[in-house]
Amino acid sequence: ESLDQIQNRRKEMWGAYYEGLKDLADKGFFSLPDIPEYATNNAHMFYLVCRSLEERSGLIQVLKDNDIVAPFHYLSLHRSEYYKDKHDGRKLPFCDGYMDTLVRMPLYYELTDEQQDNIINVVKRYYEE
Repeated sequence: ESLDQIQNRRKEMWGAYYEGLKDLADKGFFSLPDIPEYATNNAHMFYLVCRSLEERSGLIQVLKDNDIVAPFHYLSLHRSEYYKDKHDGRKLPFCDGYMDTLVRMPLYYELTDEQQDNIINVVKRYYEE
């Protein structure tokens, strides 16, 4: 019933993350999502790609210390308990790399502008210190 309202709010939050964190990404601290010209963005999630597992773990911990839940995104299928014995052994460096470096930022309809500003500021402090 509220699809357009919810979707528009999610896009606003996605844009606020992008604009709020772009300067740090431009300095090489992490990568931001890249939406090609020919594509659209449904604002399903907003993520950062950190430079290493250690950095990502540190960022998640600092966010947690500030009562912000930002999980790592996923476990690569070929490394999961279910599939690892079915995997043919190929190296999958992109899967492994994103598994270790991608962190999802909170993005849900009820997130307030003030809460999002705080999240952005915590990320900035982590990288600027």
